[in-house]
Amino acid sequence: MAIANETTSTCAGDACCAPALSAVTAPLPAGAAMYRIPTMDCAVEESEIRRALERIAGIKSLNFQLGARTLAINAPADVVPQALAAIRSAGFDPQPVAGRREGAPSADDHDHASDDHEHGLSSGIGRLALALALAIGAEALHFMAADATLVKIAGLAIAALAIWLSGIETFTKGLAALRRGKLNINALMSVAVAGAFVIGQWPEAAMVMALYAIAELIEARAADRARNAIQGLIALAPDHSEVLQPDQSWKSIPSADVPLEAVVRIRPGERVSLDGVITVGRSSINQAPVTGESLPVDKAVGDTVFAGTINETGELQFRVTAAASNTTLARIIHAVEEAQGTRAPTQRFVDRFAAIYTPAVFALALAVAILAPLLLGLTWLGAIYKALVLLVVACPCALVISTPVTVVSALAAAARRGILIKGGTYLEDARSLKAIALDKTGTITEGKPKLVEWAALPAGQEKERIARVAASLASRSDHPVSKAIFQGLALQASEVDDFAALAGRGVQGVIEGHTYVLGNHRLIEERHQCSSDIETLLEIHENQGRTVTLLADGTGVLAIFAVADTIKESSRQAVAELKNLGVIPVMLTGDNVATAKTIAAQAGIDEAHGNLLPEDKRIAIKNLQERHGAAGMTGDGINDAPALAQANIGFAMGGAGTDIAMEAADVVIMNDDLRRVPETIRLSRKTHAVLWQNISLALGIKVVFMVLALFGSATMWMAVFADMGATLLVVANGLRLVRS
Repeated sequence: MAIANETTSTCAGDACCAPALSAVTAPLPAGAAMYRIPTMDCAVEESEIRRALERIAGIKSLNFQLGARTLAINAPADVVPQALAAIRSAGFDPQPVAGRREGAPSADDHDHASDDHEHGLSSGIGRLALALALAIGAEALHFMAADATLVKIAGLAIAALAIWLSGIETFTKGLAALRRGKLNINALMSVAVAGAFVIGQWPEAAMVMALYAIAELIEARAADRARNAIQGLIALAPDHSEVLQPDQSWKSIPSADVPLEAVVRIRPGERVSLDGVITVGRSSINQAPVTGESLPVDKAVGDTVFAGTINETGELQFRVTAAASNTTLARIIHAVEEAQGTRAPTQRFVDRFAAIYTPAVFALALAVAILAPLLLGLTWLGAIYKALVLLVVACPCALVISTPVTVVSALAAAARRGILIKGGTYLEDARSLKAIALDKTGTITEGKPKLVEWAALPAGQEKERIARVAASLASRSDHPVSKAIFQGLALQASEVDDFAALAGRGVQGVIEGHTYVLGNHRLIEERHQCSSDIETLLEIHENQGRTVTLLADGTGVLAIFAVADTIKESSRQAVAELKNLGVIPVMLTGDNVATAKTIAAQAGIDEAHGNLLPEDKRIAIKNLQERHGAAGMTGDGINDAPALAQANIGFAMGGAGTDIAMEAADVVIMNDDLRRVPETIRLSRKTHAVLWQNISLALGIKVVFMVLALFGSATMWMAVFADMGATLLVVANGLRLVRS
């Protein structure tokens, strides 16, 4: 049967273990039962559980949270016991999680996960330290034993105790895997250590198991650093909020219990606890945790605030617009967790390779143990020992952890910069983009019209009086162009009598006894006040993509105002960076061709297409793919949906607080900074390079020590140290991306 593939796994391989727990989880399906599985350390064990449940009919979906070591089973009540029995037969112990509201964070999750973390590694630090001390004691007794039988027996008992303390869970998982015919790292270590013990190498077997467990612990703590970059986001939103009560008093309550539409107060220096809209106050907000913006943003009544941001200057009150589990910050964290659960192309390759590699090495070790005495004259014990060393060397820890740690580090680094990448596939594929299509409004431009130029006609008139008249008329209109003129002139408005809106043409009013109109070219034509000189001025401005408004009285045109959607300074830099990366920028817009070419020239874009409907943009993306190869699309995630779907990678701009943008695109730029697009491409290329560095390191070290083992120059000690060293090396290399 097919089980819906729901997961937020964060790693892939037996070598990895529990990540730092996120306090944000996806809502569970109604009726789903949740269980904690303390020894479910990583994605390989998740796969084992999936395989164990495949044969059970009636399971609708499985939702894995490796960080919390939990599994939610969505199935009828009579099917759940069968599922639990199958999980137990696979070597795991599911424990029910009580008191968890569906879709809500659990306040106790982190503590449980910390406990499980220790158990999942077969030890706490104290337990491992004791196991290592016992292993050293067994080595000492073996060295001093000579022919003393009692000393040998004591040493053997101490070695067995060391193996039990450090490796009991490794053996449990290994035996369960062998019963199902699966060869994973637990199976390899179980066979190697048990074999060494049986052939009389009990001190070495104890030392190998103790060192292996210590390596797992060190490796886990190192790998957690990558995931802690996301864990750090969770701590940004305060646990409690100061909420206005019906009697107008203020009360501090848990943020998770604050209802929608409640009014919350935050003082200067405090963090915003929930998403909302400001109702009282003005302040400067540091939005870096959500949008990656380096400078604070001024906020006033009507503006949006996001959970996790910092109120810097003034006291604010805001109306809550999203529950704690659905804030922008919560959605960012959940999206990154889901992205960690997807397999990047390189990661899928490594998983497939490891699935072949591990059985192949097991077969090689078996061949050495059987054929070396027959063909090469080795003793049976010597051949078996060499085969066991091969098994330890073959441990795929470094190989399987090399990709997830790198991918998680890169995703975390991107999230901290306000770049939300939806999965490892998009993270890797961004390096292959050859062209990027850019929407104009709100992407390259500010998306808000501004007064860029105005002039009195004729030039000798009183500019201040004319400007005040224009500002007075513009202040009475809600049209975006009128608002731009009023804001651009920045003058105190005079009283306007008999004000009237002229539909599709402009506005009219009486100021100080004189009638004025402020309108478009059509209105001036209707009043028969246009001239060849005015037509020439209009043409000049319209060729630059500007919207022209004229002020006139009964005698003629008094002034001309040019309004335009101005280009962002960051857009010019972004276009230059794309070109330096060898990516061709192309502008697609629904505006007229003249405006498109003007804005494109200002941004440094050589190719621009105007008058495009949404379907036309999709066709334009398809043409780019045919001409150049992989092509991306950058837009608002709503009107550009067909083009975003057609593109190899869709970038949504300004995703902070926008549900549709978060859902529509593969990569969400949380602010409106276009420079994040070339930054994503650079991160993708660096991630790809680090991935293959790690794969080369892991396999290279394995090959060297496997050759040494075949020629009898490697011991089990050397093998476990080589495995530990390779694993820590690739983890450290992958963690470099967190600082990118």
